[in-house]
Amino acid sequence: MSTTAPVTDRTARPERIDLTASSSRWGERAIVGWLFLCAAFSVLVTVGIVFALAAPTVEFFRLVSFREFFSTGEGAPSFQPPEFGVARIVVGTLNVTFYALLIALPAGLGAAIYLSEYASPRARRVLKPILEVLEGVPTVAYGFFALTFVTPLLREFWPTFLPGGLGDPPGIFSAASAGLVMGVMIIPTVASISQDAMSAVPSALRQAAYGLGGTQMQVATKVVVPAALSGIVASFILGISRAIGETMIVLIAAGATPTLTFLPNESVQTMTAFIGQASTGDIATGTITYYTVFAVGSLLFVSTLTLNMISIALVRRFRETYE
Repeated sequence: MSTTAPVTDRTARPERIDLTASSSRWGERAIVGWLFLCAAFSVLVTVGIVFALAAPTVEFFRLVSFREFFSTGEGAPSFQPPEFGVARIVVGTLNVTFYALLIALPAGLGAAIYLSEYASPRARRVLKPILEVLEGVPTVAYGFFALTFVTPLLREFWPTFLPGGLGDPPGIFSAASAGLVMGVMIIPTVASISQDAMSAVPSALRQAAYGLGGTQMQVATKVVVPAALSGIVASFILGISRAIGETMIVLIAAGATPTLTFLPNESVQTMTAFIGQASTGDIATGTITYYTVFAVGSLLFVSTLTLNMISIALVRRFRETYE
């Protein structure tokens, strides 16, 4: 008895399978809509900030010229005659930020290299949360720490043999005290973002470098750091932005003297300290002092926005892609 195999039509196309859902997935649509609202909300907040600053700033520059605003005047709009120079508080901001970055950038990058390349998994699980606790400390606590602890230490152990004005011990308020504590505050930001960027570097690059005879230090500094350079640059720019926008530390420890100097032992006033000090008084709406606060705030906003744009450009320039 013979059996015959069924004849199949090889020219027939296979049946197409419909992968679309038979019914609308309202849960997924709700999640997508919620995520869209979250993204749109952040954009709307930014636009709202711009509009809140724009109108008073435009009104300010109707009364005060750009030349007078960017001059080296005292920056005292409430005095008679009023002065609107912003150069002194801009220099004060750069002064404190510079000394903060002297602490934050090398210490933060060093901590990131250790956590990424040297620390054991157990040590990393312990040290990284402890390091990030510093981000949760209120900035007003940092300010009082700078005023009551760091400033007395600087006044006692200041190297008086330094030439010129550097040899004079700092007073109660100084850029050095505020800058040092601000640098400590920024360390977790730089370290955390840099360490995440280094951890994203493929282990194959490390193994290849070790196979070529590289030491652990050479692999960390000549392979991992260049490969993670875009993330490291982003952490640096974010640290700089946070230093420029910090208020309470400089308001408490740096003083309120708009001094045109880069000396660390002098009292200075930053843009944020000026806004904080001027806003605490009774300012009548529509006065020139009221508009001055918004003009300085707009300058601060433009500064941080410029830094963010530079950060985006540098990240795109140094970004490394791996398959």
